[in-house]
Amino acid sequence: MSQTTNTEDTIDLKELFFSLIAQWKLIALCILLSLICALLYLRVTPDTYSVNALVQVEENKGASAALLGDLSSMIEQKQPAQAEIEILKSRLVLGNVIQHLNLDLKISGTENSFTNRLLSPHHYETQYQPKSVLFKDDEKVFDIRQFNIPASFRDKKIELRFNDKQFSLTDKETEQVILTAKTNQTNTLRTTDGLWNISIYTQDQLKDVYLLEKQSLPAAVDSILVNYSVAEKGKLTGILGLNYQGTDKTHITQVLNAILVSYSQQNIERRSAETAQTLKFLDEQLPELKQQLDVAEREFNKFRQQYNTVDVTKESELYLTQSVTLETQKAQLEQQVAEAGAKYTAEHPVMQQMNAQLGAINKKIAELNATLKGLPDLQRRYLQLYREVEVKQQLYTALLNSYQQLRIAKAGEIGNVRIVDTAVEPIEPIAPKKLQILILSLFLGGFLGTLLALLRNMMRSGIKDSAQIENELDLPVYATVPRSPVQESRINILKKKKNIPILAVKNSDDIAIESLRSMRTAIHFALSSARNNLITISGPAPEVGKSFISTNLATILAQSDKRVLIIDADLRRGYLHKYFNLDTQPGLTELLNGQQSLDTVIRPTEVPGLSVISRGKSPANPSELLSSNQFKNLLEQMSEKFDHVIIDTPPVLAVTDGIIISQYTGVNLVIARYAKTQMKELELTLNRFEQAGVKVNGFILNDIQRSSAGYGYGYNYAYAYKANKESN
Repeated sequence: MSQTTNTEDTIDLKELFFSLIAQWKLIALCILLSLICALLYLRVTPDTYSVNALVQVEENKGASAALLGDLSSMIEQKQPAQAEIEILKSRLVLGNVIQHLNLDLKISGTENSFTNRLLSPHHYETQYQPKSVLFKDDEKVFDIRQFNIPASFRDKKIELRFNDKQFSLTDKETEQVILTAKTNQTNTLRTTDGLWNISIYTQDQLKDVYLLEKQSLPAAVDSILVNYSVAEKGKLTGILGLNYQGTDKTHITQVLNAILVSYSQQNIERRSAETAQTLKFLDEQLPELKQQLDVAEREFNKFRQQYNTVDVTKESELYLTQSVTLETQKAQLEQQVAEAGAKYTAEHPVMQQMNAQLGAINKKIAELNATLKGLPDLQRRYLQLYREVEVKQQLYTALLNSYQQLRIAKAGEIGNVRIVDTAVEPIEPIAPKKLQILILSLFLGGFLGTLLALLRNMMRSGIKDSAQIENELDLPVYATVPRSPVQESRINILKKKKNIPILAVKNSDDIAIESLRSMRTAIHFALSSARNNLITISGPAPEVGKSFISTNLATILAQSDKRVLIIDADLRRGYLHKYFNLDTQPGLTELLNGQQSLDTVIRPTEVPGLSVISRGKSPANPSELLSSNQFKNLLEQMSEKFDHVIIDTPPVLAVTDGIIISQYTGVNLVIARYAKTQMKELELTLNRFEQAGVKVNGFILNDIQRSSAGYGYGYNYAYAYKANKESN
């Protein structure tokens, strides 16, 4: 029990390997089918190309920063790489490209199904230009220069048909004609849906139907983002890699370069926006400040002309210097507050800090003004006018200097991004990778074939051990016949319309023949206790090797100087005559019908001592003939005339002929085929014999494959066993 269990639980890798080799046709078929599928995929799948570009995000503004000094810190805003990535994917950039190249208009052909691409592919090409969209269908071309449609038809499929010098638009969903207009001119039409402005130009006679789709901006952006990607090269490098994929290498190169141009323009505009805002503020402040300076100077000069000179004490000069400094700081701080107010709210810490500084300066000015009131009136007035002129002069000079610097900075503004690499039209496609796909299909086909072969082995429950027969059926196995390495398949031989060679004659030292020789002793012992020397070779189903065993066993017995007769009792499909290069007629059928004599039916063979009775012409009633007294008398005569009579019978589970014949014979042997014959078949076969009162002497296990698990055979009890209609 333990040994049996270990045997069942052990996997013979060598046997498994050779079982796969035995099913090489199945594996080869799977590989071939996989290759065909791969080739079909490669034929119908267009090539995909990829273009790329590099952008560097810089940390400073270059020359403008050097010119502005501290002012640059207020103007410059450092942009991280992630922010630039999102900008590159934004509608701000992509929308400009879509509008510039008319990418929101999609044109496609309707003759683009799998069958069309496989059998009669159309070469479709769409060329996007700033002023039009050109569509090519092989050699035919049409040009859409305007396609402004109502919003209700955006993001919808519209069918375009040409007829003579007109075209029509049809709603694909409702199949209703929307409008009809003339080609080669601008058409402005108003329908219940809205205003249509369309111009389509063509000089060709176009018969096919085309699909148009005017996309909304979000939909057009999404269609680009499907094949468009931006990512930072490395970590914190500031180098952004742009990639765009598509089937038209010229188009994708054009689109990616347009994205670079749009991005660069918006970056420069964004970087110079604060500078432009500051210049606008200074443009408004400088004339007003100049006017105030002129007024202050006139008042001061008028005062001096009126009073000539005024003796100013040292204390008054000190007050004057402090007052001028404070007023200048106040004016500059008010300017900074005004500029910062355009960017920040009043609650911002920067604004709160500036307002606090402004409050402190105003407090000091108020204290100084209170002190100045104590001076003589003439001195006080002089100081006020002088202070007014000095403050206005310094403030005007500072603003004018800043204005000039900002103008220089704006003129030299280049943004904080630099295009390192532009998109270059690719040469080789990135997909499909033909070699890889073909190699992968080989491996996939081999894997599937191997898997199917293993599944067939797993599902096959045929007999693989003679001990199984002996243990379950309690009958001996007379011989286990290995598969001959030189014996060609009977089916292949018959397909070639050739005679089947006798293995015992052709290769007498074959392992299968040696096994049959070892069986002679067992047969002699069986015959010694049998009622006659008639041996029946039967089997549960077709294709188990009955004829092979019968012919070679008869040959081996005849080679032992025995008179042997082999009878082909399979009146439906017997082919023993093929082994001896004989015709089917005259045979057993003609003998039993009384059409031929016994002497003419028994024919010698090339093997000395071996005679044969072929099946003859296929009768309409084979079972009745075999159950007749003529057949019984024939067997009795042959038993006396020959040392051994071997009868090749039809399959027991297919017809009843074998059971009928076994009632007259002394030894009944049943053939089982390795890995094909099921144990249930043998049980049913024994039941048939027992019901007829016939004893089965033993079994012969044929086609043993010690290095292989055998062929993958199935089994069906409904055997198709019909007669061969031969015209002789």
